[in-house]
Amino acid sequence: MTREEMVERVAQRRTPWDMVVVGGGATGVGVALDAAARGYEVLLFEQSDFGKGTSSRSTKLVHGGVRYLEQGNISLVMEALKERGLLRSNAPHLVSDLAFVVPNYEWWEAPFYGIGLKVYNLLAGQYGFGASEILSREETLARLPTIKTEGLRGGVVYYDGQFDDSRLLINMVTTAAEQGAVLLNHAPVTAFSRDTEGYVDGVLALDLETGTSLRAEARVVINAGGAFGDGVRRLADPEAKALLAPSQGVHLVFERSFLPGESAIMVPHTSDGRVMFAIPWHGHTLVGTTDTPIDSVSLEPRAFEEEIDFILETAADYLSRKPARADVLSVFVGIRPLVRSGDAKNTAALSRDHTLHIDGSGLLTIAGGKWTTYRNMAEDAVNQAATLATLPERPCVTRGLNIHGFHAHSEKFGALAAYGADALAIQELIDGNPALGERLDPALPYRAAEVVWAVRSEMARSLEDVLARRLRALFLNARAASAMAPRAAELMAAELGRDADWQERQVAAFRKLARQYLPGAAA
Repeated sequence: MTREEMVERVAQRRTPWDMVVVGGGATGVGVALDAAARGYEVLLFEQSDFGKGTSSRSTKLVHGGVRYLEQGNISLVMEALKERGLLRSNAPHLVSDLAFVVPNYEWWEAPFYGIGLKVYNLLAGQYGFGASEILSREETLARLPTIKTEGLRGGVVYYDGQFDDSRLLINMVTTAAEQGAVLLNHAPVTAFSRDTEGYVDGVLALDLETGTSLRAEARVVINAGGAFGDGVRRLADPEAKALLAPSQGVHLVFERSFLPGESAIMVPHTSDGRVMFAIPWHGHTLVGTTDTPIDSVSLEPRAFEEEIDFILETAADYLSRKPARADVLSVFVGIRPLVRSGDAKNTAALSRDHTLHIDGSGLLTIAGGKWTTYRNMAEDAVNQAATLATLPERPCVTRGLNIHGFHAHSEKFGALAAYGADALAIQELIDGNPALGERLDPALPYRAAEVVWAVRSEMARSLEDVLARRLRALFLNARAASAMAPRAAELMAAELGRDADWQERQVAAFRKLARQYLPGAAA
């Protein structure tokens, strides 16, 4: 279904939707998918593009959370490990196993981390990804050829999951639509409507593409605004007290040569109380993250200079080749929508559990949580929403529901592997027009056909939608993404029926954005 068809469905609707969801990130799309799969009539509005916020800016891990085990949050770890296993089963084209090595430089580290990671693996039970084991110095170097060798004693290896966050989200949007949901990007909710008793009974939204106002009545409205959740709540109640304590996490991307093997590095303790990861991702090396409390949220958060320095300095402690600012290909920042706690002294200590909150207006908010547990969060939210709206009870079916693109052996599709089963359709585009097989830039593997596919089949409406989230160009190499912008805009314009002026505006806006993803643009 195209975006135009979805707008038409909203405009023609004359009866209340069972559920209206505000927010098109992992949680909101997860809610829409769960609700539609149960047979509820559901509509979702996203203020920008699907995954524009936090959901495209994660550390790309599907994991239980080793740090949460250390904090003693066993229930969260067990829930996340179970969901990790379900996600790999439901989306094997996007979720894969990854070996993580904890390098040991002190005598006590091998037994200490070895025992902890064995417990981590035991908690996974039938959802385990592989047994942990203690490595010799030689075995550690074989897995991590660029690890700092001075004082290295050995390491401990364990297994977790890795994924492409926004590609998974786009496939979830398609899955939700296939189940009957209507989902609109670039359509912010601007106000709530109320019934005679003062309870929220619908929303007003603005279609940014046409300037048209859209009205949608609802039996219940679910706020899944993520980091913007408090702002959504204040549309209904300007006096609503803050539920969230946002913090930001910064990631730096380098060439693959900094981590050329197939294993990741996990640093269990950094000076800010977090763990740090260096992982292979899409032919590059991704390093992060930080945990910095922030006072306000934005769609394009900026890294602080000290955060970039912190990651570079921490990475230099573990890599034989010390990364410098000049080596950074892209800097991206995600905001964690953490739930406030009166006892926590810093955001790193705040729980990653999710919370359901019902305001006096009847607005249901789901907040907190993490990417790995989105499905479980959605199940809880839909259960509560159905009760609030007095809808007939229907069981959740997402535990075994395949995500669009499901393919057990997508690696055989090579550069198109992340598309899973859709890779065949993209290859057909290339077969029909060989020019669409041309790469957009020699530094990245993306081809012209992927731009066409993003517009035709994945609701991409802007150059940023394509180069940041349908393809991951902006997050991998900001300069290369900027270089491919004119050709991508030309392809998009042909699909959308846009003129040369539109192309120029899109390229200018994207290149301005891309400059913010270079380290010199830190806040």
